[in-house]
Amino acid sequence: MKAVRFYGQKDIRLEDIEVPKLSKGQVKLKPAFVGICGSDLHEYLEGANLIPTTPHPITGETAPVTLGHEFSGIVEEVGEGINDMKAGDRVVIQPSIYDSTCGACREGLINCCYSNGGIGLVGWGGGLSEHCVVFRRSLFHLPENIPLKIGALVEPIAVAWHAVKISPYKPDDAVLVLGGGPIGLAVVQTLKARNCEKIIVSEVAPRRKEFAKDFGAHYVLDPTKDDIVARCRELCDGQGVNITFDAAGVQAGLNQAVSATKVRGTIVNIAVWPKPATINVNELVFGEKRYMGTTTYTAEDYHEVIDALSLGKLKPDGMITRKIKLNEVEEKGFKALIHDKENHVKILVEVQG
Repeated sequence: MKAVRFYGQKDIRLEDIEVPKLSKGQVKLKPAFVGICGSDLHEYLEGANLIPTTPHPITGETAPVTLGHEFSGIVEEVGEGINDMKAGDRVVIQPSIYDSTCGACREGLINCCYSNGGIGLVGWGGGLSEHCVVFRRSLFHLPENIPLKIGALVEPIAVAWHAVKISPYKPDDAVLVLGGGPIGLAVVQTLKARNCEKIIVSEVAPRRKEFAKDFGAHYVLDPTKDDIVARCRELCDGQGVNITFDAAGVQAGLNQAVSATKVRGTIVNIAVWPKPATINVNELVFGEKRYMGTTTYTAEDYHEVIDALSLGKLKPDGMITRKIKLNEVEEKGFKALIHDKENHVKILVEVQG
């Protein structure tokens, strides 16, 4: 079968590999649509980082690995012991890989597993292939009123949903979102679905600023032209925002986030940083501000996002800016998101197209 494989920095290849074999407790899929994620781009430009170069403690795999962790698919075959899925079912994949035995997993925090990873990053196949085998626990049925292409957006939306959910957000809070990329825009949509009354977005790219407005931002600022801290205070009775969600992961943005957040406010980091950052701890101390991290999602987040999509509370169709084929992943996918990112949000690969 055909699969897109990561070998190293700026080295991904469309190859013929063996079709994976089905085992007990697993489901064989035909991936339908796969999103190209920012973490995929980081691996391509700077990797390997998340992708293992020594055997991963759970999968035992190293590069090359098949890419693709944001995807929907069609069930082809089910393994022994599975009676709640059948061939033809439409599904989305929660790509979390966890050991179930570490302290975090024993507390139910599988997204914080000490050996965590993801399908399409640390092994066990990936969505950018003609066939894929995953454990039943990774699959969620997709309601008939949600197209498969939208199913591929469940994963990035779940990242944002989880971040908002574990934050101290309340509907009457003023919120600053740093970055108008896929995760930042998913945060905007999540906040809108949760009735946020004041959403401020900081973004440079003109088209992404328009996307932010379309998805529900009340104010869109440009950090190259606006004083983000001053404007946030001006828009929030001189106080600053209650919560900042950092989906950008750049030092200048973090500096602005700490200052733009009011006393006893919270800065929530979602971004995966390419290198260590610095923070003005004294500003946190004297303002009794909190800084917290958030990572991926839980099964409950997936259920809630799917329900919100089915009920029309989330309408992310506009995030899809291009659909490409498996043999176009590098040129029309990765390179487009690197060199023309201001005109793209989410590029989907139509695997069976």
